[in-house]
Amino acid sequence: MLNQEKNELLTRVGRGTPMGDLLRRYWMPIAGVTEFERRATKPVRLFGEDLVLYRDLDGKWGLVDRHCPHRRADLAYGFPESEGLRCNYHGWRFGADGSCLEQPYEDVAHPEARMKDRIRITAYPVQEKAGLLWTYMGPAPAPLLPDWEAFSWPNGFRQIVLSEIPCNWFQCQENSIDPVHFEWMHNNWSLRQRGVLQPYSPAHKEVGFEEFEHGFLYRRVRGNGRKEDPMWAVGRVCLWPNAVFLGDHFEWRVPIDDENTLSVCWSYTRVPRESEPYVQASIPTWHGPIRDEHGDWISSHVMNQDFVAWVGQGRIADRSLENLSASDRGITMIRKKFFEELDAVAAGAEPKGVLRDPDRNHKVELPLAFREILTGGMPLAELKAHPIFGRHLHDYVFQAGQPEPVARAYREAMGLDDGGGH
Repeated sequence: MLNQEKNELLTRVGRGTPMGDLLRRYWMPIAGVTEFERRATKPVRLFGEDLVLYRDLDGKWGLVDRHCPHRRADLAYGFPESEGLRCNYHGWRFGADGSCLEQPYEDVAHPEARMKDRIRITAYPVQEKAGLLWTYMGPAPAPLLPDWEAFSWPNGFRQIVLSEIPCNWFQCQENSIDPVHFEWMHNNWSLRQRGVLQPYSPAHKEVGFEEFEHGFLYRRVRGNGRKEDPMWAVGRVCLWPNAVFLGDHFEWRVPIDDENTLSVCWSYTRVPRESEPYVQASIPTWHGPIRDEHGDWISSHVMNQDFVAWVGQGRIADRSLENLSASDRGITMIRKKFFEELDAVAAGAEPKGVLRDPDRNHKVELPLAFREILTGGMPLAELKAHPIFGRHLHDYVFQAGQPEPVARAYREAMGLDDGGGH
């Protein structure tokens, strides 16, 4: 267990906090590109800061303070120009670097004052990659935005799902190094929700954890499994500092503030070989609901089940009340690493996993179970019969609420003709 002081070090992410300072040194996904097919601006809250994301009329992205420094009007209602974002209240215009480019009245009535030269607002750089919009909120120079190998895989249907979760980011991330929860939360609880009492799913018999350059690996053996099986021989990736990579999807846990987290899921499904070559025109972005129409928590899908567990720990989990066991060795490992990295950054060192060499930042590989299937594909008949990937034909298993247009585009990509995925 941790005392309150150490728990706050892990969970507080506002400006000037040690963890906030560490996490700001990494690029964070904050939105989907296709969201801007229907809007010009998007208000976002990140690390306790209220900001507005926009694309100007020349196609350049910006992320700036949500409030105009003139009279604090809401720039989420501003309108993009050929360069920058203009406040809809009095017309002040700001560039993506935070500079004030125009003050219509002052520029005409008092040009000699050049007041705009003294005005700046908070601004952060934005980059586009893999259908996502990313920002870097740390000190210059910014590191490279990681070019993970999966972003370049061909012949796949991709989708982005965003959800806002009312709890602290760190209890979400600890889930990424907790293999045993899969047995109970996703297997056995799913059975129980369907009214099945027995038998339970195969039990974990051994778990293992190790650190590597870009995070941690967890390994497991269940039931009659062997250490030659992919789940032990390759393992799964707890991606540093705030994500998990499970081969067919990434999940990032981006702090909104101390008590809320933006869940960003990027999914890839390899189309059957009969559907190749497949080129996706754009990557759809949708918002995954966390409660149903009655206000109850949705628990039917994998990530929704995780959300229930995270929120159930409280807005900020009180780790002074925990009783960790042998299966939690991964939890203690990443906590220890975060404390080490907090000290290292405070001493001026480069944090773990940051990429600055362009030659190394090209289709960066991560440990990948089922690599041949994910990169090489299968015929449709084999895909339907596969015990893991076959289920993905019938439903988007990760989150509830997939919009029908996205589901329909997915079925077409997968070569399913009956309209229902069966």
